[in-house]
Amino acid sequence: MNLNNIQPAAGSTFNSKRIGRGQGSGKGGTSTKGHKGQKSRAGYSQKIGFEGGQMPLQRRLPKFGFKNVNRKEFRGINLDTIQTLIENKSITGDITKEVLVANGLVSKNELVKIMGRGELKSAVSISADKFTKSAEELIAKAGGKAITL
Repeated sequence: MNLNNIQPAAGSTFNSKRIGRGQGSGKGGTSTKGHKGQKSRAGYSQKIGFEGGQMPLQRRLPKFGFKNVNRKEFRGINLDTIQTLIENKSITGDITKEVLVANGLVSKNELVKIMGRGELKSAVSISADKFTKSAEELIAKAGGKAITL
């Protein structure tokens, strides 16, 4: 069996009704659209959420909250993840954003924040966009450096 000779099971498919093919077909004349009205016309398409002129739900409900246009999204990386990579010999030496990108932890355009879950056993200098206080303390305790970019 190949993709070019796959067929549906016998009896599972059938032709859909063919409308607008004359009165003898039983689906001619108005072509199942009824008489007159907006929906019977050619080119009719309804806006998403249109409720026949009634105020739509998305306009009836109150708006609340705030979207900060200047918000910066950070990709969080925990110290235990970094320690695992060091133990697996994936990372040697100083840890920079390029090293994290090479190991698939972040993409090249993301901002990086180092967070303090787990513990760091080796003294390494880590350079990232942001650090949590607990992460900075754990890095310093292990004998490394936290360099903010």
